Amino acid sequence: MKIDEIIKKLAEPYAASGCEQNVFSLLKEYLEPFGDVYSDNMNNLFCTFGSGYHILLDAHIDEVGFIVTSVTDDGFLKFSVTGGIDKRMLPATEVVVFGKRMLRGVVSTLPPHLQNDDKKISEISDFAVDIGCNFEEAKELVPLGSRIYFLHRYNRLLDGRICSNCLDDRCGAAALIAALPKLKEIPLKFTLMFSSQEEVGTRGAASGAFGKLVDEAIAVDVSFAMSPGCEKKDCGVLSAGPMVGFSPTLDYKIFNDLKNCAKKAGIAYQTEIMSGRTGTNADVIQLTESGIKCGLISIPLRYMHSPGEVVDVADVENTAALIATYAKEKAVLLNA
Repeated sequence: MKIDEIIKKLAEPYAASGCEQNVFSLLKEYLEPFGDVYSDNMNNLFCTFGSGYHILLDAHIDEVGFIVTSVTDDGFLKFSVTGGIDKRMLPATEVVVFGKRMLRGVVSTLPPHLQNDDKKISEISDFAVDIGCNFEEAKELVPLGSRIYFLHRYNRLLDGRICSNCLDDRCGAAALIAALPKLKEIPLKFTLMFSSQEEVGTRGAASGAFGKLVDEAIAVDVSFAMSPGCEKKDCGVLSAGPMVGFSPTLDYKIFNDLKNCAKKAGIAYQTEIMSGRTGTNADVIQLTESGIKCGLISIPLRYMHSPGEVVDVADVENTAALIATYAKEKAVLLNA
């Protein structure tokens, strides 16, 4: 299956932090032909195969979303966020509510005609979701704690680019899946971790990496790609290849080896230099047990944590190629 089809399939399930099991059945279809597939109490899903030097490959599968906190007397749903969401884009956004059944809704907005200050940005507490119900109907259909999501849409743009929800980090998961056939042929041991609760504090990876006895790990996530208003120093470039990360918390040898593998294989790549924490699962994986050497590969992505994230399929393909090439080179060096 082509990698853009894998991304499209993975972007279909609604799975906010704590609801990652909604992606499990689909992931298992891809993973079970390659290894031992199992999950844990934190909703992490794993696939382990091979023997010898042990590499952990991680991509989180949760997405940002909302949770219902109350129902107003008029039947509107008040909510809080799960993950980092920019409140400026909420007005009139189409959403899906997972109550006793799936419901469509829209985030409330005040028409400009009624605004006294059109430059003021409302607080999260000022918004509500309209599902077209009165109070009694809403209370019956939507228990408190129900999840709300941006309406999922998948669109192909020009030049191999796609626009969808939750590409952070389902495109990272797609890269791991696409690398599987080549990884299976490499004489090393691999554990692929499709981790949970990254968007609410990298919680799943912290427990998921524990007890795996791995020799090193690579986190695969997304990072900022240039778009209007961005500073070049803060962003990568869409279509320029995966971003190989380095910070004081990442392993410098893995960073250099990833770059050298990309150069040798002719795989497009770019670097991302950070001054401290990376904001990814690498931050917690490296602290597991007595410490794990970590690398980071990020797929450039525009409009992060929005209903319309954008990636270039070629960057995802090159991420998969870099993972497989790095692992193959590692096996050659270890067996020399």
